[in-house]
Parts: sequence; C-alpha cells; structure tokens
Amino acid sequence: MPTILIIEDESSILLGLEDAMVQDGYEVLTARNGEQGLKFALQEKVDLIILDIMLPRLNGFEVLRQIRQKDKRLPVILLTAKGQEKDKISGFNLGADDYVTKPFSINELLVRIKALFKRAQPSSNGIETYTLNNISFDFKAMKAKHRGKEVFFSVRELELLRFLIGYSNEVVSRAQILEKIWCYDVENSPSTRTIDNYIVKLRQKIEPNPEKPRHILTVHRKGYRFEP
Repeated sequence: MPTILIIEDESSILLGLEDAMVQDGYEVLTARNGEQGLKFALQEKVDLIILDIMLPRLNGFEVLRQIRQKDKRLPVILLTAKGQEKDKISGFNLGADDYVTKPFSINELLVRIKALFKRAQPSSNGIETYTLNNISFDFKAMKAKHRGKEVFFSVRELELLRFLIGYSNEVVSRAQILEKIWCYDVENSPSTRTIDNYIVKLRQKIEPNPEKPRHILTVHRKGYRFEP
C-alpha cells in the first residue's frame, strides 16, 4: 500500500488526517514538526507527503526546499492558510504538486491524493524532446536545460507543457487539463486555481515577457492555447 507522510503540528488536524488516510487504505507516518518531518521524508520510503506550511522548528517551505534538493518527483500537497495566495505561489515555486486551503474537506483532499497516485504520463502525443527559446526539454527524463545549464521545472510543469505542446494551435479547456494531467473526475472534482498557478509559472520560465505571453495564451472562457 502507498505510504503517506503527514507533517502537521495541530493535533486535531493530524489525527483526523491520519484516521482518514488509514480508512482509505494507506499506510501513514506522522510528524509534528518540520525537523522530524524532513528526517522521515529523506530516510523513510514514502510515496506522498501532506505538508503544513506553518510548522515549529522548520517551516514547510524549508522542508519542501530540502526535499526537492534530493527528490524532484515525490508528490507533495501543501496545507495553506485561508487566503494566503502568496504561500501557494511560493510553494509552487519550490516544487509543490498541489495544495488545499484550511479549513478543507477530507473528501477533497482524498480526491487530490488519488489524482496524484493515478497520474498518467501524457506520453500519447509522442513528444519526447522539444526546444523553445533556447530551452531544450527532455520529457522522457523530465529535465530542461538552457544553453547547456539545467533549469528546474517540476514534473507537473513539464507534464502540463508537453500536453499543451501536443495540442499546438488548438484550444484546450481547463476540464481537459484537469482530467489528463491531474486525473480528476472533472464532474466531481473540487474547484481549483491550480492550473492558473502552473500556467503563471510556466510563463515566467519560458516566455521572453511573461506579462505579454507569446506561447501560452489564455482564451477567454475556453482555456489555453500553445503557439510555437
């Protein structure tokens, strides 16, 4: 069974999450502070991490930063405070895969966990390499380089980019992206701005002028279009 590491200092939230994860069939490890959580993340075999941002001893951002130095692929879901948009952006910058905002629904969190576990590689378009604005992408190895120097892209960012490239000059809807990249059941999935945040990050990394994008365009009320 997949093992989930929960790093959360609030006892009531931690116990509630642990009970829900166990009932859903997962093995669970728990940590009540950032130092202990980081130790478990780096030394134990875990398949996904639920990580609170506000932690004693070592905050969630630092825990995530150190995890990403060792492992760029381990799925991490952040728990963020209500209305703290900057926390979400900072988390994505550091390589978080998703987030939920407190207070949150356990069912919503379970949907997101299952989506991460069943995430399919968008390889059906056959694109393994691509070059754009002197950035060379190796989608098979999930790496990117700019003029020979490696540039950090999270696995999810690369999956999303490859999906958009596969539909170059066509409009893809948010529902299509959620279903393919996040593997959500679109009809029952929670509302999310996750896609918007990932699009912002991709633009910052690949666009000459992210404020006036040339490659990843927003199509009002329809979705996004990639133009080579």
